[in-house]
Amino acid sequence: MPKKILGISAFYHDSAAVLCVDGEIVFGVHEERLTRVKHDASFPEKAVRSCLEQGGRLSGKPLALKDLDAVVFYEKPLLKFERLLETHYAFAPFGLPSSPPCTKARSAERDF
Repeated sequence: MPKKILGISAFYHDSAAVLCVDGEIVFGVHEERLTRVKHDASFPEKAVRSCLEQGGRLSGKPLALKDLDAVVFYEKPLLKFERLLETHYAFAPFGLPSSPPCTKARSAERDF
């Protein structure tokens, strides 16, 4: 039985989803192509739906989340933390009041 993996990138510019079957990319799309919102950073709900629909066309039956072997989420925590710091300090001194809570919250996650 083919292994199906759905990959998701979200919450930074250009959210997207991709469907891989047995290590081969079957379909992928940026959320902005479907929402018409440039650099759409929202959760790629429409992109995920499109991946499942396209995957279903190839297998002859619609794919559901239960048909997937894995759903993976892309994020580089250190890169994200660096972007947060750069954004806050770029607007210094106006960005500084929001920086300590943000820094504390990110460091509490212990994902880096």
